[in-house]
Amino acid sequence: MIMNLTEEESQGFYARGSHTENILFASFYILVFLVAVPTNSLALWVFCRQVINSPSKLFLRHLAIADVSYVLILPMRIVYHFSDSSWPFGDVPCRLVGFLFYLNMYGSLYLMAFISLDRLFALVLPLRSRSIRRVLYAKVVVFFLWVTVTVSMAPLLFSNKRMITIQVNNNTAVVMCYQLYLENTSVKSLVSTVVAFTIPLLTVLGSYILILLRLRGVEQQEKPFRSKAMRMIVLIMVNFLVAFVPYHVNRFIYILRHTQTHMKTDTIKVLALANRVTSAVTCVSGVLDPVMYFFLARTYQSLLLQLFCRRTFQPPPDL
Repeated sequence: MIMNLTEEESQGFYARGSHTENILFASFYILVFLVAVPTNSLALWVFCRQVINSPSKLFLRHLAIADVSYVLILPMRIVYHFSDSSWPFGDVPCRLVGFLFYLNMYGSLYLMAFISLDRLFALVLPLRSRSIRRVLYAKVVVFFLWVTVTVSMAPLLFSNKRMITIQVNNNTAVVMCYQLYLENTSVKSLVSTVVAFTIPLLTVLGSYILILLRLRGVEQQEKPFRSKAMRMIVLIMVNFLVAFVPYHVNRFIYILRHTQTHMKTDTIKVLALANRVTSAVTCVSGVLDPVMYFFLARTYQSLLLQLFCRRTFQPPPDL
């Protein structure tokens, strides 16, 4: 069956999901919240107490800030799904949830790209990069990153597409937050999505290819150095592949298909479900980042070992 649908019908009604789907999404967000809030809060506490004497430490601190700012709004998503896709919080929180979703995601992507570049300079060009691997320069880069991402995502705060009302039956109408899962399907949005994701992805891939080539020449006695570098490569690549690649691949397909005039009802449902699932999976980054902190930031690692293994806390040299 092929239907001509309005934008609200094609993107709004089918974005609700079944009761079972809503329960699964709510349960997933609860699990992420319970793990991500304490681990990222602890990481942020550790990073804020540290003396920032390297770009990597600064980037890790801001990555923790991005994660904390996002996971703290997950309770609103949990309530939304437990209410069967009904938004009870009003207009401003709806705008804010969509804004913080993209702010955290692209802030995290580029901060991981910066960490990768910093490691590339430190491992491949240790002497030549001393003049540019300064904390002051890193602060300038982070400042411009947050300004750029904030300005780019600010239209979400003023968009007309915020909340929509769906008539479920004669007696029931559901208010949905348009900003949670529904995407802008314009050609401009398609281009900006590809550009915004391709830059950090190519940066990470390029950095790690060069780092791996450098590690091939590492002597046997420098094995710990090589192991640490390999852990960093694996952790950041896993984060990219699990949390962000599925969403951006799906978003590309989603926008591309919605530019078509006619779509089958089943296709609309599948696209809407895939969009909800991949959007939710981006939250996994808030769980994977503390794993990265554990292996890359030794102060954080030592504190966790002290808390859970009751070991004496003697922080070794950090990154």
